[in-house]
Amino acid sequence: MDRRSFLTKAAIGGTIGGAAAGLAAPAIAQSNPKITWRMTSSFPKSLDTLYGNTEALGKRIAEATDGNFEIQSFAAGELVGGLQAADAVQAGTVEMAHTVGYYYWGKDPSWALGSAVPFGLSARGMNAWHYFGGGIELYNEFLAQQGLIGFPGGNTGVQMGGWFRKEINTLEDMKGLKMRIGGFAGQVMAKLGVVPQQIAGGDIYAALEKGTIDATEFVGPYDDEKLGFVKVAPYYYYPGWWEGGPTVHFMINLDKWNELPKNYQSLLRSIAQGVDANMLQQYDYLNPTALKKLIAEGTQLRPFSAEILEACFNTANETYAELEASNPTFAKIWGSIKGFRAEHYLWAQVAEYNYDTFMMIQQRNGKL
Repeated sequence: MDRRSFLTKAAIGGTIGGAAAGLAAPAIAQSNPKITWRMTSSFPKSLDTLYGNTEALGKRIAEATDGNFEIQSFAAGELVGGLQAADAVQAGTVEMAHTVGYYYWGKDPSWALGSAVPFGLSARGMNAWHYFGGGIELYNEFLAQQGLIGFPGGNTGVQMGGWFRKEINTLEDMKGLKMRIGGFAGQVMAKLGVVPQQIAGGDIYAALEKGTIDATEFVGPYDDEKLGFVKVAPYYYYPGWWEGGPTVHFMINLDKWNELPKNYQSLLRSIAQGVDANMLQQYDYLNPTALKKLIAEGTQLRPFSAEILEACFNTANETYAELEASNPTFAKIWGSIKGFRAEHYLWAQVAEYNYDTFMMIQQRNGKL
């Protein structure tokens, strides 16, 4: 091959290669269109766990799409109130929310089943049910009737029982108590004489300080320490039997979800699962140090008495029986959770429980 022929063919090849590259660009752009969504959170910016994971989803989506799919995060109160997040998504005011299903239990108790209900599953049990027990699909059958689709977006692990102005030793001590408590756990508490209050996270401290409420539950040591509850209600009870493994959800307007390209749907679901795992790991790491700090600040740690726990358990079961008889959707989802709950705790008490119990004894004996 002479030099002129080689250069001519090389030039033609370069032109064809350049044309091919030019043709490839629109195809890539078409598969990753520019989309901007807004996501409202039920949580204030001061909570770097709950709100921080709201932002984490948007950050990871943007990185994975070179900024083509952008989800802007807004804290509770910036666009809508924390307890109206799902309502805003249903109305199309925003495309998405990071919220907890039990905030909306008053519309239908079935809302709470995707997040947490009294004496339900632990965080590990809830995750197992969601991802392998058909929980995501069952909950989305219900959410579709609300014009939504949802994916787990975090779990705090079992929560604390809350902050009280006075000690709660007996069932009698609970009567007339005004308590901020989310979800239909408040319905169970009401049967025991408590007056439940639904208050967004950012407004709890002021209500406690003014005496509008006598007690509050929120999350656990790390978040609770940030909100300063110990200053106005020093008695810190455990466990939060109404939130053994509360799942936070990314709830999306169903029409907007259906408009997304399939690759964006897959990416969003996968990243949501990553954030879901991230939150529980974060709380497991942060809560031990926060609890020690709270005790140093004057927190009085107290367990709920066996009398109180037993009464709450029995009352919760009565409530479930009533709802199963009157609400077919609730009965279907709760039946699935209840069936798996028996299997989960059968297994949990074998290896996990005994290993943890042994290690806790070593910790108490100062050997760890």
